[in-house]
Amino acid sequence: MSQPSSRRTFLKSLIAVSTAGAALSVSGCGSKPAPTPSAPASPTQSAPPPASPTAPIPSPTTAPPSPTALPPTQAPTATSVPPTATVAPTATAQPVATATTAPAAGAAYLAVARGAKADPAELVRRAVKAIGGIERFVKKGNDVIVKPNICNAYHGAEYASTTNPQVVAAIVSLCLGAGAKRVRVMDFPFGGTPQASYQTSGIADAVKAAGGEMEAMSSMRFRDLNIPQGKRIRQWRVYGDILDADVVINVPIAKDHGATRLTLGMKNLMGVVQDRTGMHSRGLDQSIADINTVIKPQLTIVDAVRILMANGPTGGNLADVKKIDTVIASADVVAADAYATTLFNLKPDDIDYIRYGAEMGLGQMDLKAMKIEEIGV
Repeated sequence: MSQPSSRRTFLKSLIAVSTAGAALSVSGCGSKPAPTPSAPASPTQSAPPPASPTAPIPSPTTAPPSPTALPPTQAPTATSVPPTATVAPTATAQPVATATTAPAAGAAYLAVARGAKADPAELVRRAVKAIGGIERFVKKGNDVIVKPNICNAYHGAEYASTTNPQVVAAIVSLCLGAGAKRVRVMDFPFGGTPQASYQTSGIADAVKAAGGEMEAMSSMRFRDLNIPQGKRIRQWRVYGDILDADVVINVPIAKDHGATRLTLGMKNLMGVVQDRTGMHSRGLDQSIADINTVIKPQLTIVDAVRILMANGPTGGNLADVKKIDTVIASADVVAADAYATTLFNLKPDDIDYIRYGAEMGLGQMDLKAMKIEEIGV
C-alpha cells in the first residue's frame, strides 16, 4: 500500500509542475503583444521604448510617460513662436514710415511759424499742425526719440549754441499727448559730459517737467551700420536705439558752423554716430549726406527762435545771436534745411550737404516746388 501511495504522490507533483509550466508559458506569450500596442505612442516617445522592456507591458503605465514626454517635444515649438513674434518691431515701424510719406489732404509740405516774442511752444504746435499734426508721425504706444542739438556744456539757450529748451519740451508734450509710450531726449556732446550739457542747456529740466526722459548715450550701444548708398562712407557706428525707435524727431538749432557754413537738420544727425573726426577726414559734407541715407527721422523741426550768425558751432558771444522767433517743420529734412538757409541770406545750394542730399534723392531743396505754409503767431 505504501508503494501505490508514493506513486500517487509522484503523479500529483508531476501535474502541479505541468500546470505551473503552462502558466509560465501563457504569461510569456501574453508579454509579446505589448510592444505592438506601444507602436502608436512611438511618434511622441521615440526614446522611451528602448528605455525599459517592462515599461510597455502595462498600458496604463505607458500613458503617463506620453504627457511627461510632451513638454520637451513641445518646448521647441513654443520657443519657435517668439522668432515670429519678433517681427512685430518691423510691423510697428511700418505705420510710422507710411504716415510720414503721405501728408493729409491740404497739409503743407513745409510749415514756418513765426512771431515777434511768440511763445516757442506755440510756434512748435502751429508749425506741426500745419503739416498734418503730431498724430501723422506719432501713434499710440510708440517709442519716440527726440534728438536736439546739445553739443556742449558751455552755454545756456540764450547763446543759440544748443536747441531751445521750450521747443524740445513742447515736442515731448505733443508726443505724449498723441499716446507715445515713452519719449527720450538725447545727444552726444563734443564739449563736456552729457549730464552737464543737458543741465547747462536747460533741456534736462524742461524735458522732465514735460514728462520725458533724458538719456546719456552709452558707447556700448553703438553698432556698425552698412551704408549701401554711401559715397564716402560705406559703414559707420550708429547709436542702436536711434535705429530701433518707432519715431525719431530731429530738432536742430539753426546756426553757423566753421566747417560746413551752417549746421541744420542733416548735420544734427552727426550727434548719433561715433568717430565724427573720421567723417571730417573723409569729406564732411558728403559724409553727412551718406549717413542721412540710413538714418531717417520721421520729422524735422528746426529751432530758429534764436540763431547763431557767427563763430559756430559753439558760440559764446551774445553779439553773434539773432532772435527771430521762428520754427520750421517738415517730414523732409532736406526741405527743412533748405528753407533754414534763407534765414542766413543764403540759398540751399550754398550748403554742400543739402545739395548732395537732394542729388541723392533724400528730399527736395527747390522751395518753389513745394507747398509752404507760413504762419504768423
